[in-house]
Amino acid sequence: MGECCIIGQNVNIDSGTLIGNNVKIQNNVSIYTGLTIEDDVFLGPSCVFTNVTNPRAQVNRRGLYEQTLLRRGCTIGANATIVCGITIGRYAFVGAGAVVVKNAPDYALVMGNPARQHGWMSRHGHRLLNKEKNDVYVCPESGFRYQEADGELQCLDLKEDFVLPEELSKGDILYDVFKRGKERA
Repeated sequence: MGECCIIGQNVNIDSGTLIGNNVKIQNNVSIYTGLTIEDDVFLGPSCVFTNVTNPRAQVNRRGLYEQTLLRRGCTIGANATIVCGITIGRYAFVGAGAVVVKNAPDYALVMGNPARQHGWMSRHGHRLLNKEKNDVYVCPESGFRYQEADGELQCLDLKEDFVLPEELSKGDILYDVFKRGKERA
């Protein structure tokens, strides 16, 4: 298990899992064999992970666990279900209660049942709505710029595998303040 993991109550972790650094696991989460969690991942309360696509009580499929990958910085919302064998991209955001049955690209916002992409999220967890000149999105909190190309989003100011600068790693403004600013725009 990684350094500085924060683990809530009623968390179960099987052997055969990999958990990176600075991972936050909220209450009532089970981490099963086959799940790899990279650094800086947030797992909301009661989110669910599977590790066999076609489980049956009468058919022993131990050892046939499917691999699921949670890439760096992604967020899994409360009560979301992640079906095994997929990848949740870097800094992707899975909405509460979503049922994810296919891969989610980096920075994707996925919601619903089955989950579908409903836009993009910044590395700081803000929905990217308004494109600036040159089709560039700007995060209202960090000022980082993002550009979409061929169905993928990339941060123009900081490589996805780089750690946030210390001055940007602590939020100082409530999310509602950003929402109100958007409503005025």
